[in-house]
Amino acid sequence: METTLLLSKPTFSPPHLHSLPTLKTTLHRRNHRIPTIKSAISRTKKELTVQTVKTHLENCYLIAAINYKGFTVKQFQELRNTLPESTTLIVAKNTLVFKAVENTPWEVIKPCMTGMNAWLFVHTEEIPVALKPYRTFLKEKKLEDKNDFTGACFEGKFYGPDDVGQLETLPSRAEVYGKLLGALKAPATNLVVTLQAPARDLVLTLMAYVKKLEDEQQQ
Repeated sequence: METTLLLSKPTFSPPHLHSLPTLKTTLHRRNHRIPTIKSAISRTKKELTVQTVKTHLENCYLIAAINYKGFTVKQFQELRNTLPESTTLIVAKNTLVFKAVENTPWEVIKPCMTGMNAWLFVHTEEIPVALKPYRTFLKEKKLEDKNDFTGACFEGKFYGPDDVGQLETLPSRAEVYGKLLGALKAPATNLVVTLQAPARDLVLTLMAYVKKLEDEQQQ
């Protein structure tokens, strides 16, 4: 009696194939690198924004926050073109602006840091002149209801939305000089009242007096 042996076909799997990465694994690794590059770029942009804000803080007299909800890109460009050279408008996230002003006298602007803000940096003592173009722009574009000031910082003091109007009506340098000269010609009691004015007015008053003395010496 013949016996038939049935031998099963051996399964051969080269050991090195198990160590080769699959297409799925390769794509996963490639996709994993992309967020790392994006994160680095994003971090660099944030650092540049913080540095830009710090640069504009130099020789700055006032920072004002503006609620720009509803502004178009074109309107932003038009607004920038209407501002004087002494005033700069920047759109930056609240968190980045706070990093720039943290531990500085400008830190009091923090209450403004909610919602969507653009930031106005004024590099002149003539505050009303610097703010007036923005107010005029809002009226012309009929945007007053949505895009008013959310606050400002001037001389280390915070001005809320209802108080910014005080800054828009500050006397000009010429007006302060005129007030001083009038006080110098008036009785001593009037001069005392002038010297009891806020610090800014006092400084301008003394500057005007020094200038007057210099002019008299040149005559």
